Amino acid sequence: MDASALPLFCQHLLSQLASPPHEVRRLFHGRGRRWAGLEQLTADWLDGQVQISLFKEQDADFLAALTAALHDLVQTDIWQRSGAVSLLVQHRDRVGSPMEVIWGELQTWQQVTENGLKFQLDLGQKQNNGLFLDMRYGRRWVMDQAKGSKVLNLFAYTCGFSVAAIAGGAAHVVNLDMAKAALGRGRDNHRLNGHDLNQVSFLGHDIFKTWGKLKKHGPYDLIIIDPPSFQKGSFALTTDYAKILRRLPDMLAADGKVLACVNSPAVSPQFLIDGMADEAPELKFIERLDNPPEFEDLDHDSALKAMVFAR
Repeated sequence: MDASALPLFCQHLLSQLASPPHEVRRLFHGRGRRWAGLEQLTADWLDGQVQISLFKEQDADFLAALTAALHDLVQTDIWQRSGAVSLLVQHRDRVGSPMEVIWGELQTWQQVTENGLKFQLDLGQKQNNGLFLDMRYGRRWVMDQAKGSKVLNLFAYTCGFSVAAIAGGAAHVVNLDMAKAALGRGRDNHRLNGHDLNQVSFLGHDIFKTWGKLKKHGPYDLIIIDPPSFQKGSFALTTDYAKILRRLPDMLAADGKVLACVNSPAVSPQFLIDGMADEAPELKFIERLDNPPEFEDLDHDSALKAMVFAR
């Protein structure tokens, strides 16, 4: 990256903080490659905590320039009036993804609001905090679609889609993820929103060893697939996604829908369209959901793909 671009980064942050978001929101998305010299830098508003994330290790000169620029930023009137309580830098490319406190005090457990729903974030402990902000429109779509539905949420993580579905009136949601600790956070997210946990199931299993149990809970009116691009020993996007797609017809209700997602910049939307045509041809592509405007990408096909299919 280029230290000479940092004044532009700070100027953009200040313009965003002049009217701070009312909910959790990305403030700066260098990963969209629209800001030359800042491609590995993002900034998020976490309901008062501002988190800067560095996705690749930078040289000492850039890091010193970034720290100096941020120290200047917190002295501005706009920052002081913004309601921010901390300024953090997460070094995602370092072992343990350590969090550096530039100003204020780190609040490890941060509650945020999105689409009127509450979520608990875990800051400074892991690479990911518990909520992927680029999927905001996807969760809103699920909320709008869910009334009276039985929903299957694959790769559920902390159950953001499940929270949205129950808030939208879903009859029942089945969450599947190998990470039982993440599912435990999902329970907490449901409790934060006053949801009846009798309407929610949590299965901490390997998806490829659980088809029988999943089918027994079905058929589903809505199936959500939002996998990692790669998870060592359990999932590789380009080889394993097809194994999921071919199972969909047996688990989906007659008029059911599928929200299939990919967040790898190396994969285009056509990957899912072709994969579905090959593995489950009775499911037709309906639409690609918009991404939030703050996640604009130089190449639209490199950004998050959230694709809707139906019989």
